[in-house]
Amino acid sequence: MVGTSGSGKTTLARELGQRLEIPHYELDALHWGPDWTSTPTEEMRIRIDSAIQGDAWVIDGNYSKTQDMTIARADTIIWLDYELPIIMWQLLKRTLRRAIKQEELWAGSRESLRITFFSRDSILLYALQSYQRRRRQYSAMMVDSTLAHLCFICLKSPQEMQVWLDSI
Repeated sequence: MVGTSGSGKTTLARELGQRLEIPHYELDALHWGPDWTSTPTEEMRIRIDSAIQGDAWVIDGNYSKTQDMTIARADTIIWLDYELPIIMWQLLKRTLRRAIKQEELWAGSRESLRITFFSRDSILLYALQSYQRRRRQYSAMMVDSTLAHLCFICLKSPQEMQVWLDSI
């Protein structure tokens, strides 16, 4: 499951895993340590390798440093390719909820209003900066002949995603 931050990757991946009765892995959970520290690449690769050994799984995230591993074992890539205003609205709502409620995320890390609105580390800023890059990246992957073994499902809106999910 891939897409820009805030597109709903984890929500859809979790639901898909439940419907198919297969494990769901969130790359952010495998990447982030306490106080927003990054897991070293080799450790993250070990964690992912362990997760994807099963016959069936769903994983969500955009980590290029480990993408080779998941692509090699995957049969399908689902891309949430929503328009930027939809993503930003979803991301803003999610981030405000998490910050106000002080929801614990990965390894005890929490989002904050200060970082969200007044920092270069803002997830909102990151989504704006990465949106076009992700679209180019996944558009190119869909036509890459070396990835012909993959089935690509490109969902363009939350409504299209819901129709697709309801068909599962």
